[in-house]
Amino acid sequence: MEMIERYIYAVTRRLSQSQRADVEKELRGLIADMLDERAGEGEVSDSDIEEVLLELGDPRQLARQYGGKNKYIIGPVLFDSYISVLKISLISIVVAMTVVFGIKVAIDPIHIIDHFVSFIVSIVTVIPQGVGWMTLVFGSIEYFGGINESKFNVQKAWKPTDLPPLPDTKRQIKRTESIAGIVFLVILTFVFTSQYFGIFVFKNGEFSTVIPFLNKETILTSLPVIIVILGLAILKEALKLVYERWTKKLALYTILINVVSMAVVILMMTMSSFWNPNFMLELSQIHDISVGSEAYKTIQTIWNISTRWIVIMLIIGLVWDIISGFFKMRKIEQ
Repeated sequence: MEMIERYIYAVTRRLSQSQRADVEKELRGLIADMLDERAGEGEVSDSDIEEVLLELGDPRQLARQYGGKNKYIIGPVLFDSYISVLKISLISIVVAMTVVFGIKVAIDPIHIIDHFVSFIVSIVTVIPQGVGWMTLVFGSIEYFGGINESKFNVQKAWKPTDLPPLPDTKRQIKRTESIAGIVFLVILTFVFTSQYFGIFVFKNGEFSTVIPFLNKETILTSLPVIIVILGLAILKEALKLVYERWTKKLALYTILINVVSMAVVILMMTMSSFWNPNFMLELSQIHDISVGSEAYKTIQTIWNISTRWIVIMLIIGLVWDIISGFFKMRKIEQ
């Protein structure tokens, strides 16, 4: 009976979530009726099952009949994951932009109208870009990723032995893991591109300035590289939602993306120009701390240790993800 389960899985995995339960129920009833008609009162044999499945035909063709549409940019296999990633990304973007808007209003309430107009303009410009990039990414996965299988092997006669194996529950990827990863990466993108990532300085209860943690010039120069790296990381999480389970190809993608990300992180964050070179000077001037004093040395030690540990923790996280990817590949091959 495993062959029947594999056939039903091969059909329903290509349908939208809203269709899968009804189609599965219908297919089970149809296959049961066809087997009863073929075997009569006798015992159903493997050859009976194979003949019935051959009669039903290629599960890809059957899924297209249930789906009702043959032409699409993002097909039913990916559509639910596409919508999920799109919703998560857009909600995260709106929340992050709203937080920035709130900070601007709190810092400079007099120009609240200007801040609100800037907020609306940002929403109108950023959201379409986000939708466009996500559509491009998933459209590329659909076309190049081998998930849309209908365009391959069209002339090859389908056989029940071609059915994919049932998914291994041990290899399942938790959706919450990928969702949390996407939210974190979107927030991280805003952190790198925001002018408010630093220490807020107030004088007499009013906002004075922000002492940035990062070197603005270096960030602006490296922004395309930063966006590409963060985009690859978001793509990695999106692929986890698409595949829903660990495969050799997905583990390899994860390893490659993490290796590239780690190389860029090490190169950028170990550069002296990455962190604000005037951080201690600006901080000492604002708080009237004498250079060389005990207070200055204490703050400088905390600053040096903090920046060093940020780099170390990022590298440890990426190395752990790379090692984890190798272990997953080995388990899949066994």
